[in-house]
Amino acid sequence: MSEPAEPSKSVPPAQAQPAAEAAARERLLAEVAALPGLPGVYRWFDAAGQVLYVGKARNLKKRVSSYLHRDHDGTRIGSMVSRIARLETTVVRSEAEALLLENNLIKTLAPRFNILFRDDKSYPYLKINGAPGSGTDGAGAPAASRFPRMSYFRGAVDRKHRYFGPYPNAWAVKQTIQLMQKVFRLRTCEDTVFNHRSRPCLLYQIQRCTGPCVGLVSRDDYARDVRDAERFLLGETQAVIDDLQAQMMAWAEALEFEKAAELRDRIGSLSRVLHQQSVELSSLSALDKDVDILAAKVAGGRACVNLAMVRGGRHLGDRAYFPTHVDEGAAISADAADERFEEDLAGPEASHSPEAAVLEAFIVQHYIGQPVPPQLVTSHAVNAELVEALSAASGVRVRAQHQPREQRRIWLEMAAKGAELSLARLLAEEGSQQQRTRALIEALDVDIADPATLRVECFDISHTAGEATQASCVVFEGHQMQSAQYRRFNIEGITGGDDYAAMRQVLTRRYARLAEAVAAGRSDALPHAAGQVEPVADAAGGDSAKPAAAAKPRRGLARLPDLVLVDGGRGQVSMAREVFEELGLDLSLIVGVEKGEGRKVGLEELVFADGREKVRLGHDSAALMLVAQIRDEAHRFAITGMRARRASVRTGGSRLEDIAGVGPRKRARLLQRFGGLRGVASAGVDDLASVEGISRELAEEIYRALH
Repeated sequence: MSEPAEPSKSVPPAQAQPAAEAAARERLLAEVAALPGLPGVYRWFDAAGQVLYVGKARNLKKRVSSYLHRDHDGTRIGSMVSRIARLETTVVRSEAEALLLENNLIKTLAPRFNILFRDDKSYPYLKINGAPGSGTDGAGAPAASRFPRMSYFRGAVDRKHRYFGPYPNAWAVKQTIQLMQKVFRLRTCEDTVFNHRSRPCLLYQIQRCTGPCVGLVSRDDYARDVRDAERFLLGETQAVIDDLQAQMMAWAEALEFEKAAELRDRIGSLSRVLHQQSVELSSLSALDKDVDILAAKVAGGRACVNLAMVRGGRHLGDRAYFPTHVDEGAAISADAADERFEEDLAGPEASHSPEAAVLEAFIVQHYIGQPVPPQLVTSHAVNAELVEALSAASGVRVRAQHQPREQRRIWLEMAAKGAELSLARLLAEEGSQQQRTRALIEALDVDIADPATLRVECFDISHTAGEATQASCVVFEGHQMQSAQYRRFNIEGITGGDDYAAMRQVLTRRYARLAEAVAAGRSDALPHAAGQVEPVADAAGGDSAKPAAAAKPRRGLARLPDLVLVDGGRGQVSMAREVFEELGLDLSLIVGVEKGEGRKVGLEELVFADGREKVRLGHDSAALMLVAQIRDEAHRFAITGMRARRASVRTGGSRLEDIAGVGPRKRARLLQRFGGLRGVASAGVDDLASVEGISRELAEEIYRALH
């Protein structure tokens, strides 16, 4: 289709603009008309190039055209369609591929009208190192490998060891490890500790370990305990109990009553745990051994998905997830169902309530790249074809049920109650936080219309007698702390202990570029603008900000805050005033938090740089509570970074940092295993190579670098 001719100069702009919009609309309709009737993924963009929505379709042409050929006035879909300026599509071979691509794009692009869940898949596992059958238990293997270790694990799994889970949280793993210690008495010590024991440890004395480190249990007996533990974790509980009872009777017939009594105690411990689970395992089918229960609750513009995990027939606990963009995403799904936009994807039992939309978004974003159990129990019916696509993508035959009976019904009721309580707690916390934000705006008379856009940056200085000085900058926006926007500044070139000079340096480095943008008339640098903020990880010790003069241009620019909190009284505020005067910034932004009489909490006073009188808020003031929260977070962030930097200087941690191939995780594992850099330096190559993630070649490199 040919491009429309440019409007004549005599045409008024008010007439030219509708003409351009009409031409763009025609181009979009022509592009949609040319789409194939194949599976794929589509993306809607606005005029600024921001992605609005990502969706998948079994029939791209039918699905995409439905957005443009109906009346959407007054609906969420209408709000989105009115912003559409451009379309991108990708044709795939199957709905499973569409599911994978949609998930990746949603996580990468974070569309405005999609329900978004935080990408947090780092679930903990229970790990049995070198378990029988893993290939590491040969006769020539080290002693530690011949007696597998049970441990808590979080990270990428491999085939060398056995992993059980995932578990919803660390507490569930540690509770299971305690149970394994009581019943099966497997070791939990590190290999380096195991290989150097000369007598049994306290765990043996309290009957939580069989003492393989000093040969108090044979390899065959220990291997049997490991197999029993694995069978228990896999749900074969009754078979394990039967075997323990048979062993107990055999010892009793052989008049080995002490050993029989030991097995009796194990059986008793195991029976008590099963009783606490309130599950009659003998009545569970094979599908009930590994189940995920998903319960959704939507209220007050927020949503909660409570995920409860059942592994091996044992209920391991639950975990709550809170998505964003709930109003937009859920409403679009519901409106689409009302107008039959989802007809090509909806199954006969599909429900498009807000809860169902949230559940479907969770399933798409959570299970891709994550182990999927064969059974999902959901509080609301989800798209049947979505489940089929998940099965194809994961390689596991997945079934979903939303009206369960018997034990699964009990599990679902528990999960639903947990979702309701978690959401109520979140709404209460957010309501309290919003009240605090409004109270602060009123107390300081900040000229801002929407409290959610209030941006506060707070600075603090931390050092130990002038050593390892660090400054922190924390950000409060959208009624909550924005940890991804925190920054640390290594302060150098000043007299040790000079907090005023440190404050001058950090404020200059933070706001110099912003001041230049303000002077140049950049709207995204002004307060209340929607500028982009460069995310900076909460990393300890690193110099996460360079002086403004040496900084290279970066994509995006943080806007000026509405308030700049300085942890200190008149002295720090005066220093901040000087910096802002030099940079040409508004002095009314600066507020100092001065300690009250006796430095007691609740007696703080607010000091202003623009000459206003001090303000003392009541100890029960919601505004003071918010100020204290932000200030304390700045103090925490500064002091943790200072301690890490100080430790690095004192222990020479940089010697490990300078070794190629040794990143933060490997460095932490080395220091933890050997108790510090001195222990790492005294370790041999074989000991270094025994640390997870350290290859033989890297161990030799570390050894050479430290000697």
